[in-house]
Amino acid sequence: MDKRWTILLLLTTMLVAGCGRSSTPTPTPVATAPSPAAGPRFIGDGVVASGEVVPAQTADLSFTVSGLVQTVAVKDGDEVQPGQLLVTLETSILEANVAQAEGALAAAQAQLALLNAGSRPGELSAAQAQLQAAEAALVQATAQRDAPDLGASDAEIADAQAQVAATMADQRQSAEFHDKTMTCVNVRLSSGEKKKICPALGTYEEQARFGLHAADEAQAAAQAQLDALLAGADAELWAAQAGVQAAAAQRDAVQAQLDLLQEGPSPEEVAVAQAAVAQAETALVAAQTVLDQATLSAPTAGVATALQVTPGESVMPAQSILTLADLHRLQIHTTDLSERDVAQVAAGQQATVYVESLDATVDGQVVRIAPRATTVGGDVVYTVVVDLVDPPAGLRWGMSVEVEIVEE
Repeated sequence: MDKRWTILLLLTTMLVAGCGRSSTPTPTPVATAPSPAAGPRFIGDGVVASGEVVPAQTADLSFTVSGLVQTVAVKDGDEVQPGQLLVTLETSILEANVAQAEGALAAAQAQLALLNAGSRPGELSAAQAQLQAAEAALVQATAQRDAPDLGASDAEIADAQAQVAATMADQRQSAEFHDKTMTCVNVRLSSGEKKKICPALGTYEEQARFGLHAADEAQAAAQAQLDALLAGADAELWAAQAGVQAAAAQRDAVQAQLDLLQEGPSPEEVAVAQAAVAQAETALVAAQTVLDQATLSAPTAGVATALQVTPGESVMPAQSILTLADLHRLQIHTTDLSERDVAQVAAGQQATVYVESLDATVDGQVVRIAPRATTVGGDVVYTVVVDLVDPPAGLRWGMSVEVEIVEE
């Protein structure tokens, strides 16, 4: 029985007893039912806890890359649909990275295509022509090396040696003549004294000196001519041999190129080219993914709330940008259900929810119990989630409620 009715009956009894002692009869009061008072209408047989209204689904959205905010396409309170654009970052550098990755992939694919296509008839013909030209050059270089007139002839060398001998003879004669003109003699004077007399330097002596100098020059020139003939033969022979070696190396290189064209690519070359294509594809996917991550879109339908960025602002990965909430489906989360009472609660139990701000009582059902406790004011509490059967008009996120969970 309601406590207020009990108190009213006690007061009535006391009044009747008092009137019995009076000489004047007092009319008996007529009991009237009290008007309903505001507050939860609980049956009093369940677990009671406070709670709050929350969306059934929320998502704190953020970027996975850093950058400058370019556009903000929503405002707080806007309803958005899945895939709708919300916020974008500046992407010029990211787009350049994608273009570079696309170019690298195209080059790798072209190289693989060339290997798979093999040699074209025109390439084989050109390589064969190059081989013929290289073989002809080798034949010509060999013939030049083996030519009988390579270098100076034996007659030229003999003439040069004879000239050297002749100039050497002239040089000896000039030296002897020069020495005679410069010889001093010892003479005895009439007084019996001995005196050394040297020739005076005149025209005769000067001619001897110039003759010796000319003979020396002629001998040096003849020797130089002979040395040049002998050295020239060696140099020409060395050059001819070098020419043969170069022509042979060129012929071998062209032959190797022709062999490669005829054989086609090896399995190892194809495998390397395929690996290069796969690597380029991966790089392109990575660059495109980073570019895509510079655009923030709505993963689900909901209402944009707690928007925290503006254009031109720098953001970092995992920084909260906005919260997307499903306000069309609201639930109740208890805030102080103690560890002593949680053992009496199970999913599927019926609940009565009183929304204080709306003075409305709503039926609900327990859908989930938090597996882990939290501590509130030193008390260990568990969050219990209650779905509402028929949410009242005006119910909003954050409103306070009282919940009674009926024990089964």
